Amino acid sequence: MTDATPTTHHIGAVAERTGLSLRSLRHWEEVGLITPSARTEGGFRLYTEDDIDRILLVRRMKPLGYTLEEMGDLLTLSETMADGADAAAIGQLESLLEDAEARREKLSERLAMADEFISILQRRRRDVTAR
Repeated sequence: MTDATPTTHHIGAVAERTGLSLRSLRHWEEVGLITPSARTEGGFRLYTEDDIDRILLVRRMKPLGYTLEEMGDLLTLSETMADGADAAAIGQLESLLEDAEARREKLSERLAMADEFISILQRRRRDVTAR
């Protein structure tokens, strides 16, 4: 006989696994982005693999500059699509994909500018140390 109870993880293990701070995880819970599936009798948060997947999705949205509200909307869409996608959900997904691609392009441009700046500083350091 197998146990139908999903494996759960305490917040510290989730923080370590996701590369996030305890503070971030607690904040995301406070604002309603994530919710632990259960709590121990002592009140400790317990997260399932599905919870961790949701946390990782939020973490992946962060660098693209989504607001907490936008992240919540995206998570709702993701959950809706898991239950089946209608034309409206597919349209929202297409819009989201276009938006994410545009945000990534802007991020890529910023990274290129940072690389140029670092190159300038490296050249100046070489010039100064070569004297």
